[in-house]
Amino acid sequence: MAKRRYYRNTFQKGKKRRRLFFVLKIFGLGLSFFVLFSLIVFIYYAKDLPRPEKFTERQIAQPTKIYDRSGQVVLYEIYGEEKRTIVSLEVIPEYLKQAIIVTEDSNFYHHFGIDLKGILRSILLNIKIGQPIYGGSTIPQQLIRSTFLSSKKTAERKIREIILTLELDRRYSKDQILEWYLNQIPFGQNSYGVEAASQTYFKKSVSDLTLTEAAVLAAIIQAPSSLSPYGNNQDKLLARKDYVIEQMKKMGVIDQKQAETAKNEEIKFAKISQPIKAPHFTLWVKQYLDDKYGEDFLKERGLKVYTTLDWELQEFAEKIVEEGVEKNKIYNSYNASLVAIEPKTGQILVMIGSADYFGDPYPKNCIPGKNCLFDPQFNVALGTKNNPGRQPGSAFKPFAYLVAFKKGYTPDTLLWDVETNFGKWGEKDYIPQNYDNQFRGQVTFRQALSQSINVPSVKVLYLAGIEKTIETVKTLGITTLNEDSSFYGLSLVLGGGEVKLLDITSAYGVFATEGFSVTPTAILKIEDNQGNIIEENKKTPKRVFETEPCRLINDILSDNEARAPLYGPQSSLYFKDYQVAAKTGTTQYYNNFWIVGYTPSIVTGIWAGNNDNSSMSKVPGIRLTGPIWHQFMEKALLKYPKEYFNEPKLILTQKPVLNGTSTEPHTILQYVNKNDPQGPPPEKPELDSQYNNWEKGIQNWLVNH
Repeated sequence: MAKRRYYRNTFQKGKKRRRLFFVLKIFGLGLSFFVLFSLIVFIYYAKDLPRPEKFTERQIAQPTKIYDRSGQVVLYEIYGEEKRTIVSLEVIPEYLKQAIIVTEDSNFYHHFGIDLKGILRSILLNIKIGQPIYGGSTIPQQLIRSTFLSSKKTAERKIREIILTLELDRRYSKDQILEWYLNQIPFGQNSYGVEAASQTYFKKSVSDLTLTEAAVLAAIIQAPSSLSPYGNNQDKLLARKDYVIEQMKKMGVIDQKQAETAKNEEIKFAKISQPIKAPHFTLWVKQYLDDKYGEDFLKERGLKVYTTLDWELQEFAEKIVEEGVEKNKIYNSYNASLVAIEPKTGQILVMIGSADYFGDPYPKNCIPGKNCLFDPQFNVALGTKNNPGRQPGSAFKPFAYLVAFKKGYTPDTLLWDVETNFGKWGEKDYIPQNYDNQFRGQVTFRQALSQSINVPSVKVLYLAGIEKTIETVKTLGITTLNEDSSFYGLSLVLGGGEVKLLDITSAYGVFATEGFSVTPTAILKIEDNQGNIIEENKKTPKRVFETEPCRLINDILSDNEARAPLYGPQSSLYFKDYQVAAKTGTTQYYNNFWIVGYTPSIVTGIWAGNNDNSSMSKVPGIRLTGPIWHQFMEKALLKYPKEYFNEPKLILTQKPVLNGTSTEPHTILQYVNKNDPQGPPPEKPELDSQYNNWEKGIQNWLVNH
């Protein structure tokens, strides 16, 4: 029995050994096959590893050209002739090398071409934020990819990239790879390599760069187009620069004192050297192209981009804006911005973001983006995420009147222009004043809007509804009023919310088209180098508001007789042979002056002021913006046939206060339900939260008059 058990156990052990041997044999064969296959793949792709001198040879690039609307004027060329100057590793400052290494590949001297930890770390970060933002590419990978591989993301490309990177790292020293990388990497503005970038942005050799300037170049590598010093994202570039400095401190390359000094050092960028026309507009278009198509695509395909810009008008506008700003300096105003749009198409004809893109910041010791009266490269028309817009003053008023007209109020509706305490807003009573510190008693909607009288306009906003007005201006194209209505309060109608010049100009275009809106556009079409259209503007007008309220606004804003008491009979708003509507705006502290005016064919908006938001002289804003606007419109109107606004329908109601015939000394809230003005009068008007405030102001005024 024991003997039988012994033989059975021995047999079973032998069977297990044979099974294990079989498994190991299969595994060994599989492993051998995998190694052989990998070796074949490696040899297949590694044979393409170029000779070393290829890394410094110029690549051929077909330029993408950006044209004006005629297709005859080249505004800018993207990737014309590449700028590259080869320098040895020895002349590149150590802090520039370290700045790039700590931000692009902190483990550069310790990996074998591929950083597995870096890849894992980027994957975890991307999973955490839910977007593929962070990459794990090393400096050798970036060198291989930027030099020999397309930007198309495929499995084959990634395999080639990894294999070529491994072979590159095996064949050459780290210093040799770093030298090639520093001479190859793109920095924008057609500059490749650190020497070309240093000359482009600072007009000095790379060996003379300061620590701060080195950090700037290291920062640009992440996104050469969007982080360009000449674009509208300079604040993002400077934030990235500070991040680079922090990384250098963290890695022990510099100490705390050096880091603080580098962060606070004033940076002086060289003026853009590549010829460019309408720079604020053109660089905005370029940013759009970069974001949509990518730099490599633009470089390789030689696109033709036909924009909406009218170069004749743009050139004229640049001249008169610069002249106007020079004259306005006596009022302590050092900058201006102008936008002109075709309201029927949304096409941007002119965009001047600041008076002179190529000018010097003022004062000379100012820091752009922080404390400059004049910051030439900042595009006021567009703003930025951190600096989205400016308070529009009374230029905002027409939007409240528009909503009120839709509710059923009329241009003849009577309000009392008297000192009024509207109650608490924040911790203070809100008691707005008129621009001339006078009160007029009874006035109509038409008089209040055309003469820009503040107190009745605040009442109009209340009647229209703050929330409804904000909702309406968003449909018209204003993108910046994103706070709760309580944040703005009744001061919204006097310009208490910030807007972009491009947005408000486009929104006025809805008046011109009697309720139709087209999102502002800068591109007509884009062709590839074979003449095939790859993108075309096919935007069509969309109705966003009713016709009659828009006609009422047009009728009031073009009524020269109604606005004469404020501006005079032949002001900058008046054109002898044209019907032109316009509205000015001046903010409470005289730090923003506006004018937006239009015909059915063209709408033009102008802002004047200082980049640092400092106050100007206490004069009417039209004194600064009016002459520029009038000169521009005078020339622009010649391009279009004369068009007149359609007359609004005559409105007759059953209420004297809406017909402008009431003489009773009471607030309008006595006679109308603010949300249904032509409906039945309120049974208990005193229940309205503003009734007593308005009534008290009227009775006080009557006692004194």
